[in-house]
Amino acid sequence: MTTAPAPQPGIMGIDLYQGGASKIAGRDDVLKLSSNENPYGAPPSAVEAARVAAADMHLYPPTDHAPLRRAIAEVHDLDPERVICGVGSDEVIHWLCQAYAGPGDQVLHTEHGFLMYGISARAAGAAPVKVPERDRTVDVDALLDGVTDATKLVFIANPANPTGTLLNGQDVTRLADGLPDGCLLVLDGAYAEFADDFDGGLRLAETRANVVATRTFSKLYGLGGMRVGWAYGARDAIDVLNRIRGPFNLSNVALAAAEAAVRDRDFAAMTRDGNAAQRARLICGLRALGLGCDDSQANFVLARFADRATAEAADAHLQAAGIVVRHPVGYGFPAALRITVGDEAGTTRVLDALRAFAERDDDL
Repeated sequence: MTTAPAPQPGIMGIDLYQGGASKIAGRDDVLKLSSNENPYGAPPSAVEAARVAAADMHLYPPTDHAPLRRAIAEVHDLDPERVICGVGSDEVIHWLCQAYAGPGDQVLHTEHGFLMYGISARAAGAAPVKVPERDRTVDVDALLDGVTDATKLVFIANPANPTGTLLNGQDVTRLADGLPDGCLLVLDGAYAEFADDFDGGLRLAETRANVVATRTFSKLYGLGGMRVGWAYGARDAIDVLNRIRGPFNLSNVALAAAEAAVRDRDFAAMTRDGNAAQRARLICGLRALGLGCDDSQANFVLARFADRATAEAADAHLQAAGIVVRHPVGYGFPAALRITVGDEAGTTRVLDALRAFAERDDDL
């Protein structure tokens, strides 16, 4: 009997990624707040662009993504030649590890960082290394102390997931400037558009050869199902990533929807304003219930409970009320629940359910 070849080193050390739950048995009124999706849906302009583009689904898409890259560059005042587009920012993260890390190399990320950093590092044969955070915020000194001669990539999400905390621009610059030659800083800005007066590191990526900033269309623009992301960095780094990018990695439909979405500044502003208002309501309501809650700069809030048992009981109570949130055990928060910021009705429903839980359970 023949046997299959052994997988590359590190592959079998990868734990399968678990996305946020979306269903509750026996209910058709589920409020899904587990995946940080846009409660307002996709822009109507993007939906229409996708509908029109679907008529050409028999044709191959352009390999250079030029119209979308130009649109991104115009909206963010960037050089389109330094923009690369991927199947979500996840694919860009994977390319970065594939291109710059391998056996014997290390990839640094913070203890509560996005799970894809470790997954992509192991897939490339590199070793993911966690460094501690300080008060659920990226600790620049800890990251710099964790760098060794083997460190090739440093990943931080800013704002961070699942905490929503933000590292200020001055500290991000100090981190970039403190890294040794041959080490790349990746600024994951999946939630950057929700932060106040913050560009997600795009200007830093424009002036530093060792910085790449990533973004996604899944959050602010409501295109999670389309899977479109992008990155901005030095031309040399983008050239490297383009050499391993599949030539037809994005479909005609996804490209059309993303271009329409990024140009729809009214929709983006509406989403941003709606998120800010409901995020403030949610944080205020959680704190009124005695729950620990940082000042989130994202489109979700991390509610901290007294212990894991209480968090699990609150999660069960929310599910009984038809509400699905995320219990981020895999991110190192067994005594917390990550709650996506919904629309006004959704926020009211969450707070009402948690108040009912608090009244039933005197001690949250």
